[in-house]
Amino acid sequence: MSDSALALSAPTPAGARVAMVSGGARGIGLAIVRELAAAGWQVSVGARSAAEPPSGAFLPGVLWQPYDATDPASEVRWVQATLARFGRIDALVHNAGILSNHSVLQATGEEFDRVFEVNVKSPMRLTQQAWPALSSTEGKVVVMSSLAAKRVRAPEGTLYGMSKAAVLSLAHALRHCGAEARVRCTAICPGFTDTDMATHVPAEQRARLTRPEDLARIVRLVLELPASASVAEIPVSWCVEPSY
Repeated sequence: MSDSALALSAPTPAGARVAMVSGGARGIGLAIVRELAAAGWQVSVGARSAAEPPSGAFLPGVLWQPYDATDPASEVRWVQATLARFGRIDALVHNAGILSNHSVLQATGEEFDRVFEVNVKSPMRLTQQAWPALSSTEGKVVVMSSLAAKRVRAPEGTLYGMSKAAVLSLAHALRHCGAEARVRCTAICPGFTDTDMATHVPAEQRARLTRPEDLARIVRLVLELPASASVAEIPVSWCVEPSY
């Protein structure tokens, strides 16, 4: 039996909390999956190529499900598969996203639609699908936004910043929508992080960047806080920022 099959057939520990993590096959997402799994969470990973976990990423109790942020039907199937496997959803981590290096004067309508589809619309739709389950557990939603949502530093990448500002607003909207059911939502706003999106950063500077594991620890802290501690957003930077 393959490792992935073992993960599917492994029994769910009684009382274990369940988290869905989008974009969990690499980078920040994979670091979050590993952090939560190590802490005893049951994790459902949504990724574009999730038929099998990536090499070296097998973790017992982790469900790998295909998820395409441009395909609403895949969002429905992922939520349904998570509930079928674990019976509950305690947390939803919106980590999947795409980058744009174009300014708002360069961006085409097609690129705008693609960036906002992945970075904003899919998290909104996924939350709608998971909301009944989250409401029944006083669950948590974590939205991976960006410091680009909070300040504009250069023309290039301003389309990306617009999408991250929109998803930051989504996080605050969900925070208010969850008040009665005590579903808490937190936006994490990292700056440069040592992932493949930072390959253009000079090597001597990259060694000082925020690590994916740093953000994973913050996500776990937020998810494990009681509903009596509502945290709206957490900006994170590898250096001292002058703009917020």
